[in-house]
Amino acid sequence: MSNNENAFEKFLKNHEEEDWNASLTELLPFIHEVDRNATQIWFKFYPIKLFRVLQESAEPEKLIQKFVMQGKYKLADQIDESHVFLYGHRYWSQVKKAVEEYAVSFQPNGHEKLSNEICKVAKNVSEQTKVDESLLVGITAVAFMTLVQVGLPAMKAASGKMLIDAKHAKLSPEKVLAQRAKDDGQGIFGFLKTVDKQWTVTFNENTDNSFKLMNEEEIASGAAHDNSKDWKAMDERCIEGPIPVECRSASCGTCWVGVLGGAEKLGDVKRLEGRRVKEFGYIDTDEKKPLIRLACQAESYGAVSIVIPPWNGFWGKYVRKMEEGETEEASTSMTA
Repeated sequence: MSNNENAFEKFLKNHEEEDWNASLTELLPFIHEVDRNATQIWFKFYPIKLFRVLQESAEPEKLIQKFVMQGKYKLADQIDESHVFLYGHRYWSQVKKAVEEYAVSFQPNGHEKLSNEICKVAKNVSEQTKVDESLLVGITAVAFMTLVQVGLPAMKAASGKMLIDAKHAKLSPEKVLAQRAKDDGQGIFGFLKTVDKQWTVTFNENTDNSFKLMNEEEIASGAAHDNSKDWKAMDERCIEGPIPVECRSASCGTCWVGVLGGAEKLGDVKRLEGRRVKEFGYIDTDEKKPLIRLACQAESYGAVSIVIPPWNGFWGKYVRKMEEGETEEASTSMTA
């Protein structure tokens, strides 16, 4: 980030993870249902704590190696594409421009509140575009965090292009929600089926990319049967199927996914998965059906819509050790 931060960048910089979490909680009721899960998932995909740790490190490359980071984890390399799974991405160009203009004109008085500032910009865009404000709040929050992590010059330099084709861009929020809620038909005697039920897992709503799995099968196992494309050529982490996977035993964290729709149709998080996702740094919750899952552990009992993160790593436990003031030797032991 540039050292020549303006007042708005300084305002945002003063907010840490706890502030962003509290603001997101305040904003959720004002975010349209179609983007409520997606917005929370995006903030888990690009955590401010991880960004701060790497930004403040004297040797970030060494940390990246210790975190076993794989894939595209720098938000600066995907300014326009990181949020393509949000419905609000359709309005990214307008929101991006509005946030950039607001950043330049911002005049602090010492009483600003992060969630209020996000709503203020979303309301301005809504008035200009005649788009329902609830469809803009989530993507505006994303734009604010993007500005934090990439800086105003880099954000301005990005094209701001909307990356959804015309067919999918025209879908209404209600249509998207209906598609997420729909389960596969099992035929006239489907109610009698048990073992041989099949469910669809959609992993890219904007291209209708999906695969089938059997009832109670783990998501990663179902993905491994999809040979429709050369997935490894598209992402070297994908050794079989579209979901990156290595261990299948909740040990590597490679297969984490966000659940856009159908979280309630997945089996409860068991003890091992719950413990490991916290250690990886992906999510810290005791919910039985959270929005972040390990695909190798999540069993499906219905059709679900997921989004695959562009990166994976093992940073959570390490960062906690650093925060607790542990020695370098003790910190590195977590990777053993």
